[in-house]
Amino acid sequence: MLKIYAVSDSIGETAELVAKGTACQFYSDIEVHRVPYIKSFEDVNEFINGLDSKENIMIISTIVLVEVREFLIQRCIESNIPISNILGPCISMASRLLNKIPEYRPGAIWEIDSQYYKKIEAVEFAIQYDDSKDNSGIKHADVVLLGLSRTSKTPLCMYLANKGIKALNIPLMPEVPVPEELFQIDRRKIVALTIDPLHLIEIRKHRMDRYNMMSTKLKYANEERVLQELEFSDRLIKRLHCKVIDVTKRAIEDTALIVMEYIGYMGTKNY
Repeated sequence: MLKIYAVSDSIGETAELVAKGTACQFYSDIEVHRVPYIKSFEDVNEFINGLDSKENIMIISTIVLVEVREFLIQRCIESNIPISNILGPCISMASRLLNKIPEYRPGAIWEIDSQYYKKIEAVEFAIQYDDSKDNSGIKHADVVLLGLSRTSKTPLCMYLANKGIKALNIPLMPEVPVPEELFQIDRRKIVALTIDPLHLIEIRKHRMDRYNMMSTKLKYANEERVLQELEFSDRLIKRLHCKVIDVTKRAIEDTALIVMEYIGYMGTKNY
């Protein structure tokens, strides 16, 4: 088994495409893992230190920032990890031919139509980090949404993404500790979604009926369970001192407008 890590100081799509193009040329088992937003020495160290030295690994990099790129190469040499930076040589060659110094802007390719590609990146971000799939995205999000199951977190994230806003959502459950990263970011980035308990029970029962779930076997729409979850959510919100929006019978568009106004989105701001 070979693991190819597609490393980038932007969203990593270019590096991932090259990695997948490489992988499809072999019949052997190859896994491709995208590693976006490597923009500092600290990011590089965190990434390299998290690798298993016993595994068969290679790295394909599209990092533009020269110092970060060179530091990554240095760390890879020290760790005996093969690495190929596919943008570095191309940029250097073009620089020599044009007799100009490159601007070294991460993600510059997406500025062809900045607003359009901003939306694409935000949608990709929302999908990648949906429902706490990967908590590493918290520090890169424009807004982090908290809420119980069925408070429209995912649809709201996708709506905001179509406005170019990187939105990430974290489901709240009493049995699952919230990510520590949540307490390390600006609280003004955090928005909690609350809902009337009776309305939430109604929504959950409708969901169970829709998917033919046996309500007698599930606590999902149980009144006691819902109240327990709401109590847990309220305690966390008080601890975080974050913005709260009641989504009871509120349209997603309406909630999104409140979120956008709160974070200062004006339609042309770079996120």
